[in-house]
Amino acid sequence: MGTFVLLAQALLYFSVMTLLFHSRRRLGIGVFVCALGVMHFLETYLAAVFFIELPFGLISPGSTVMFSGKLAMILLLYIREDAETVRQPIYGLLIGNMLMVALAFILRFYTPVPMNGYNPDLNLLDQLGALMVWGTALLFVDSLGLIMIYERLGRLFGSHPVMRASIALILVLTFDQLMFYQGLRIISGAPPSALLGGWLAKSGAAIVYSLLIAAYLRWFEPVVMSRDGTERLSDLFGKLTYRHRYEALLERSGIDALTGVADRSRFEAIAQSSVARALAEQRPLSVAIVDVDHFKDINDRYGHVTGDDVLRRIAETLRKSVRASDQVFRYGGEEFVVLCEGMSHEVAMAHAERLRRSVPAALENTLAITPTVSIGVATAPTDGANILELIHHADLHLYEAKRLGRNRVVGNRPADRLNPALS
Repeated sequence: MGTFVLLAQALLYFSVMTLLFHSRRRLGIGVFVCALGVMHFLETYLAAVFFIELPFGLISPGSTVMFSGKLAMILLLYIREDAETVRQPIYGLLIGNMLMVALAFILRFYTPVPMNGYNPDLNLLDQLGALMVWGTALLFVDSLGLIMIYERLGRLFGSHPVMRASIALILVLTFDQLMFYQGLRIISGAPPSALLGGWLAKSGAAIVYSLLIAAYLRWFEPVVMSRDGTERLSDLFGKLTYRHRYEALLERSGIDALTGVADRSRFEAIAQSSVARALAEQRPLSVAIVDVDHFKDINDRYGHVTGDDVLRRIAETLRKSVRASDQVFRYGGEEFVVLCEGMSHEVAMAHAERLRRSVPAALENTLAITPTVSIGVATAPTDGANILELIHHADLHLYEAKRLGRNRVVGNRPADRLNPALS
């Protein structure tokens, strides 16, 4: 009978909470979080005074069903939202419980008026308040551990949510049972059988809730569960936060919003390491600065919308024209940089010439005067042993290309400076 009661409670708890969670887009996440918090008082009260006797020991529905269910909901919230959202109910519970204890303490300085012979039992409130603060502090640690373990298990179990969730919940609930029992024993004198019985019951609840979470994710909110969790988790709620938003941000990070190629920050982040690697491996590395000729005239004559479209099309042309191993960056304004690892200066000059020719070919008949580009090329180690020196030399060559009439490629050799652009 006791097992049936616990299962019925678990199913009711999970059904209502996931219904609220599933409705978060329409009702807001606050409804779900508020319901999670409201259950905290009943959960703590039952954990302190209400026990069911099973063959393996004494267990409390407050700990087995409600607290285990709360951790399961926190895990579901993390999987489908992020750690930033997870910390909101935990911080709220912790601060709210501390406030309750403080308010109850102030009431001790006043003797209340008896109502119908009933005197308020502030001792019970004190005991529950202390237990709730202790339980919420553990919940904070539990949540950190739960997310950390769940992420680490991604390397072992990949897209198997039941195994990942079950093991993570069992490990965290084991720690919680050991720690929470200490407070329970001090405050309410819980017997040792409650420790073992509670642990076994919580382990069973972890498996049940994991199966329910997997079913919910499969049928109601399908999600890719795999993640290798290799990043350093030094501040889980600070750095491993915004889970899905963070992953989307990583995908967008360093990408120029207008042209879709990598931006200058990405170039500055990786260029020097590319040069250092090339020098260590005794391989050449070439840099080409590509500048759109008379771009100000295009903006002045056709407007910035057309100018932006020209930049987008040139970026796309460069990206399609380079090797798979080359990288294209928007360096600023109408300038692009192409980073070519393993490419000698002579090959880079020919490569840049192909890029120069590809631009007017791609934009032919789009404007009255077809846009062209000028390109300056520099190569390591001849032109420098770091990226600043390479950019400096490529920029000098670009300036020379502009001086010689634009629409041409200029590199190190004197002959390069004299090649007609319109060949």
